[in-house]
Amino acid sequence: MAEGLTNAAIAERLYVWQSAVEKHANAIFGKLGLGESSGCSRRVLAVLRYLGA
Repeated sequence: MAEGLTNAAIAERLYVWQSAVEKHANAIFGKLGLGESSGCSRRVLAVLRYLGA
């Protein structure tokens, strides 16, 4: 995700289904408190939090 890959590209690299990537990404967003109604890209916000850690 931090490399800018799509869910499909991540799934291909990890040899898993795209739905598995989506499930885990949504779990990460939830743990970071990044709801869908934030009005911003949750992927970008997650990466920014990662870089700020």
